[in-house]
Amino acid sequence: MPRKSTNPSVADEGAAPGGTAAVDRALSLLSAFRPGDRALGVTELAERTRLHKSTALRLLNSLAHAGLLVRDETGGWSPGPEIDRLAQVRAAAFPLEAVALPLMRALVAATQESVALHVRSGAQRLCLLRVDSPHLLRDHVRAGDLLPLERGAGGRVLMAFAGEPGALHDQIRRDGHLLRTGDRVAGLTGISAPVWRSGGAAGAAPVLVGALTLTVPEPRMRPELVGALRETAARLSAALGAG
Repeated sequence: MPRKSTNPSVADEGAAPGGTAAVDRALSLLSAFRPGDRALGVTELAERTRLHKSTALRLLNSLAHAGLLVRDETGGWSPGPEIDRLAQVRAAAFPLEAVALPLMRALVAATQESVALHVRSGAQRLCLLRVDSPHLLRDHVRAGDLLPLERGAGGRVLMAFAGEPGALHDQIRRDGHLLRTGDRVAGLTGISAPVWRSGGAAGAAPVLVGALTLTVPEPRMRPELVGALRETAARLSAALGAG
């Protein structure tokens, strides 16, 4: 009988309730790829996921058979064409990027500050879309980065409108936005408001999509940025059928 590991894998720690361990472990290999990665070796992937190399290799071969990964001539692994196909299917079914990016670019042009759309990703938040300020002094978060939920205006807005209790979250729900300075990075102000989409059926409540967040170095903060951010979040929600 194989010895039970005393160091649980990433998948074991975040196992899906009622799910299948092998699927969780395979998905953890896909999730191990980070922005900027090219081809990763089996050793690196095993270290990132805390899987045994032999287990990781079997799962990698299955993922490659499905087109989710490809292996190059050096033995490195990288995301495969099936991921592109699924991304296209998702984009066609829910064209958030096509709707959001023009509004986000217009907001950056008007304010000269960076804007991002954050969505919840488990116990973190994902920077799904991002348009940078033209200024050299700005925060340098990129699309694809994971950030904490409990720090930063965007994370707190996601928590508040998901129903998180507490005085701060109650205040965010009353105000409809949050302005906070130095919460994630010293000297950086975040202004964030929720983005909604249609609930589908007639009369259904809108569904939270994410948090639209303007990030501003504290010396450039000015009151009119709050209104500009809120207006763009409202326009995006309306474009997604929640207006």
